[in-house]
Amino acid sequence: MAATASEKIKGPASYFPSIEKTYGHPMDHWFGLVRQQQQSMKHMEIVNWLKAEHGMGHGHANAVVAFCLAKGKT
Repeated sequence: MAATASEKIKGPASYFPSIEKTYGHPMDHWFGLVRQQQQSMKHMEIVNWLKAEHGMGHGHANAVVAFCLAKGKT
């Protein structure tokens, strides 16, 4: 559901449209990758993994990981 001008998306989710457009995958793809790594890696390790293995920028990688951890998407 798209946000109206009065209910602007804030926090990590504000990066999601750009992440999908830039990297060509829906957010569920990225959430799944983070879920797979959460068993053995900490937040910044997952961020660095997304950057190294998937060419994601730091801000985008951090937003995906932060959202997953905050929402308990394990």
